[in-house]
Amino acid sequence: MSWFETWFDSKYYHILYKNRDEKEAIRFLDNITQYLKITKGSILDVGCGKGRHAKYFNELGFNVVGIDLSLNSISIAKQNETQDLKFYQFDMRRIFKENSFNIVTNLFTSFGYFDNTQDEQKTINAMSKNLKKDGLLIIDFMNVKKIIKDLVSKEYKEINNVKFDITREFKANYILKNISLTDNNISLEFQEKVHALTLFDFSEMIQKSGMAIIDIFGNYNLDDFDASKSERLILIAKK
Repeated sequence: MSWFETWFDSKYYHILYKNRDEKEAIRFLDNITQYLKITKGSILDVGCGKGRHAKYFNELGFNVVGIDLSLNSISIAKQNETQDLKFYQFDMRRIFKENSFNIVTNLFTSFGYFDNTQDEQKTINAMSKNLKKDGLLIIDFMNVKKIIKDLVSKEYKEINNVKFDITREFKANYILKNISLTDNNISLEFQEKVHALTLFDFSEMIQKSGMAIIDIFGNYNLDDFDASKSERLILIAKK
């Protein structure tokens, strides 16, 4: 079983990341929808997690489907389902519904989890296939050059009485986060392993999928991308 199948489905994943910045996520979605001048249509949120982005897109007036491999996350997301907001457990490497969506999103570094580039290409291809003609793909990934430069090698956190010992390293072109945790008498270990994909890597995969990059941003305010300084790598591609 792959690391993301066990870690993302663990309750400890949700505990460790429970304080994610909701205001930051909302600001980004407001900025991107205003920039693209989109106010309606259908969105497929790939790697939707518990559905925080999908839920807000729906509140903005979009018809939204969220997919994620984690049954735990989807079970939580389904509590917010409406007539035009649905969630499904699904593998992002597969085509969900061909030629069906105006926009496909992949947000908050929900990519680069696989051990081979073929699966990454397969995922980009599936995203493209899910889009209607002239549809838009929005990818929000980490800026790996800055992440590697600023990597914090060791960190300790205590959340909800769970003790987390975290170590990070850059190895074999992957950013590794090893998580050792103690919860009362329970001791567990998990790993996050994200491929250090650059703008060049994404450009190649997107081109092979039949899409073209039309915009690149470096943060949630949609400032220009700078490989040495930017917080994020945000790509807009068109089918």
